[in-house]
Amino acid sequence: MVQHLVALAPTFLVLAFFLLGPFNWSRSHTWARTITCLFVAAVALRYMVWRLVETVLPFPNDGPGFYWVWFLFAVEILAVFEVVLFLILMSRSVDRSAEADRLAQAFFDCNEDELPTVDIFIPTYNEPLDVLERTIIGALSLDYPAHKLKVLVLDDQRRDWLKAYCEARGAIHVTRPDNAHAKAGNMNNGLKVSSGDFVAIFDADFVPYRHFLRRTLPFFSDESIGIVQTPQHFFNTDPVQTNLGLENIWPDEQRLFFDEIAPSRDVWDVSFCCGSCSIARRKAIDAIGGFPTESITEDLLTTLAMLNRGYKTRYLNERLSMGLAAENLAGYFVQRERWCQGGIQTLYLPNGPLRGPGLSLFQRVMFLPVSWLVQYLVRFTILVVPIIYLWFGVLPLYFTSAADYVSHQVPLLTAYFLLMLWITPTRYLPLISSAVGAFATFRMLPTVISSLVRPFGKPFRVTPKGSGNEAGGFDRYTFAWIASLSAITALGLLVNVVPETAHITGEFSPVAACWSGINIVVLAIASLICFEKPRRLFHAFKLDEPAKVDGMFGRVVSLALDKAVVTVPEGTLFQSKTVTLSLDGFEPFNAELRQVTQRRRSISRTGDKQGYYLHLHFDLDGPARDKLIVKLYTGRYSQDVADIDKVAVSLNLFLRTFGRTRGL
Repeated sequence: MVQHLVALAPTFLVLAFFLLGPFNWSRSHTWARTITCLFVAAVALRYMVWRLVETVLPFPNDGPGFYWVWFLFAVEILAVFEVVLFLILMSRSVDRSAEADRLAQAFFDCNEDELPTVDIFIPTYNEPLDVLERTIIGALSLDYPAHKLKVLVLDDQRRDWLKAYCEARGAIHVTRPDNAHAKAGNMNNGLKVSSGDFVAIFDADFVPYRHFLRRTLPFFSDESIGIVQTPQHFFNTDPVQTNLGLENIWPDEQRLFFDEIAPSRDVWDVSFCCGSCSIARRKAIDAIGGFPTESITEDLLTTLAMLNRGYKTRYLNERLSMGLAAENLAGYFVQRERWCQGGIQTLYLPNGPLRGPGLSLFQRVMFLPVSWLVQYLVRFTILVVPIIYLWFGVLPLYFTSAADYVSHQVPLLTAYFLLMLWITPTRYLPLISSAVGAFATFRMLPTVISSLVRPFGKPFRVTPKGSGNEAGGFDRYTFAWIASLSAITALGLLVNVVPETAHITGEFSPVAACWSGINIVVLAIASLICFEKPRRLFHAFKLDEPAKVDGMFGRVVSLALDKAVVTVPEGTLFQSKTVTLSLDGFEPFNAELRQVTQRRRSISRTGDKQGYYLHLHFDLDGPARDKLIVKLYTGRYSQDVADIDKVAVSLNLFLRTFGRTRGL
């Protein structure tokens, strides 16, 4: 008993540190972040010294097991290197909203004619009109003097219907004779036919909020700023959220980067452009010879090229646009494989982090694609280590004792998980995050390897947008990997539990059994992501505003471009399925009453009354539809997940496991 308590003492120390320290500190304080990150780094250093001195160097050079132990230690060195870089980044953070307020007062305190000109680039390839129209109308509605603003739709499919749409709305339709260099080439062609002082870029599925330029342009008062990047938010759920049944209680996967990591990169001057939802100084773009075409991620390479010339990127962590997340697993992997390959390509380019001029040593290290190179190798290794031991009896380390193992590895895992829960409280849960990483490993690890061997072997691929996922789907390839590893792990456990078939003994066996059990749970959750749930692409926005249906007062509680749900009091009768809907700020228009359902909620502030939900469908076009696009998509409504409801997440995963297609 005493031995177990001694082994757990370092873990208790970690828990005490976080309970008495960080969990009572504000993570906005640099000193609090620095102390916490230094503490975790010290725990990691203690672990790595133990690993080398006690579990690697003593291992005898007696065959394949020796090389296996050293391989695993090398993987751990890479993993700890990534963690150390992460700790350095997250030890500081910055919120530039107050700076934006201050700069805006001076920037816009002038005559409109003195403001700089801005070109809005909307590069498009194959997106349908119901995707493009929101972006075009949103860009045209930006709160900025019209004579200082141009919206250019860069059409790489040369579509006549899109040209007609642009001409009717006042946007400029731009084409070129070929599609050379994909998106970068398309934007370089846009530079040839435009002359704005600044260039804002929105992918075809991203809608700028009306005040986007009001918040970003003032940063360019500093002549050294080349790019201002803003976060990417989404009005649809990504495949991970949807397939796990966590649509309303788990944030989209990119929130960790955009909400937490990006502000930390900014304070270290290693922020980078993410393409869409950014604005750049044309003088800086001209200085680097236009948007770089050597990589399939022109945004990252643009940042590096500007750093070579002395320009910096700033990050404003405010929701200033909304767009489409990848709508299915096919799009999810097209997107991430492109990011991965593009990041690795920079290692081979003259203006990349290794050879680019003008970069500090710190910037070179921080722009290395370490995360892409390391994370999937580490995750795959974690899954196969217990399998190798259970089936072949090959130890992953020179094993001293279970108590020694618990004394060194458990504190490190505890410290890292608690750090993440403190520093990213609404963006991280260890089990879910591990499952998402494991799910992606089986497709992304081959991409990492192929990108290292043939970095320029795959062409640019556009992330499919606008297709939705109404029929559902199934990722057979990933599921086959998950099922195989789960079965091999479970069978290995079973074989070694039965005395007649067991072939491994020793103190590491309980550790291997626990490790295997955790892997099986992680893989089980990951397997749920493989089953794609049918869903519509566009969801209605929740709101609570006055409305009239055939003159009867009610409240609209849900609104989309083609439908609305309106609450009316009990006893309301309608003689026809064609009714007149009146919304605040809109001329009355006809709608079809498709369904009436009963409700029991308060529709007044004076008490709880019974009433009805009216499900209305309509088909607006022209100025009325454009006006509704502006109302819904340019900043008035938000869909943030404020916090993680851990009970709801657990219950939804349980329901999803047993076949429920919809959770809470």
